[in-house]
Amino acid sequence: MNHIRNFCIIAHIDHGKSTLADRLLQTTGTISDREMQAQALDDMDLERERGITIKSHAIQMNYKFEGQEYVLNLIDTPGHVDFSYEVSRSIAACEGALLIVDASQGIEAQTISNLYLALEHDLEIIPILNKMDLPGAMPEEVSDQIIDLIGCDPEDIIPASGKTGLGVDKILEAVVKRIPAPKGEESAPLQAMIFDSVFNPFRGIIAYYRVKNGVLKKGQKVRFLNTGRDYNADEIGILKMDLSPKKEVRAGDVGYIISGIKQANEVKVGDTITLANNPCETAIKGFEDVKPMVFAGIYPVETDEYEELRYSMEKLQLNDSSLVLNQRIRQL
Repeated sequence: MNHIRNFCIIAHIDHGKSTLADRLLQTTGTISDREMQAQALDDMDLERERGITIKSHAIQMNYKFEGQEYVLNLIDTPGHVDFSYEVSRSIAACEGALLIVDASQGIEAQTISNLYLALEHDLEIIPILNKMDLPGAMPEEVSDQIIDLIGCDPEDIIPASGKTGLGVDKILEAVVKRIPAPKGEESAPLQAMIFDSVFNPFRGIIAYYRVKNGVLKKGQKVRFLNTGRDYNADEIGILKMDLSPKKEVRAGDVGYIISGIKQANEVKVGDTITLANNPCETAIKGFEDVKPMVFAGIYPVETDEYEELRYSMEKLQLNDSSLVLNQRIRQL
């Protein structure tokens, strides 16, 4: 675990988080120049079209520093305030955070909101002054804002540019030197926190988790504490650009589990995974049911299409666990 670093990125919308993440992936050789595309961690066309991150993504990078191999787990966060709970769970899975501030725009509300979440979890903050290549950059003024906000020294702030690659090596070096290694006991009962999940039409729900204590091995029977359901760990592994299967995932690392779950409401962000035959005593703190932010009433134009509408909404829910359905048939 001494050579593992788990970190996330905190930034306001359009402050260059995704572009800088692309440069980290290129510099560490996680993705080749041939495979590279803008916003590599964003899977949806809408995300690239609008330049925002809607669905958080995690990826593991290997980085060699001073002759030692390090495993860097980047747990990306959504770039919008409506995803505050999802952001808080991503932050809870880390020991450090990159605080990215646009050198031409300065600190904005979203940055402060997520920064407070990170400070609540005692994360090591690495401030980065991004978009230094822009003609409108104001490094001195924005640096003073960062210093006033987090009380760091001026030399702690790393000037960078996601477009040109400026400062990327210094960022990776700071991740290794300044972010602490994860703590945990491999001999303790399994305790892992789910921070995200996605739906695969062929394999069901894929849950992403950070192992706090213990070891998860392929084929073991696991229990999701807050839902009380048991499943078999049919496949486990780590998160590269694609899923990379492993026989076991150990304390301190980030991975995925596939167990044939078909219903999105069975996997809840913030839930704790443990072993069915040797469960941990307590769940990881911070779990709560996602609170809906937008409410809508949806009705079919033709009443005989109600079943088709319900089927379509349930299918949509499989892809997005934040969608909550309350189905009522009103008699006219």
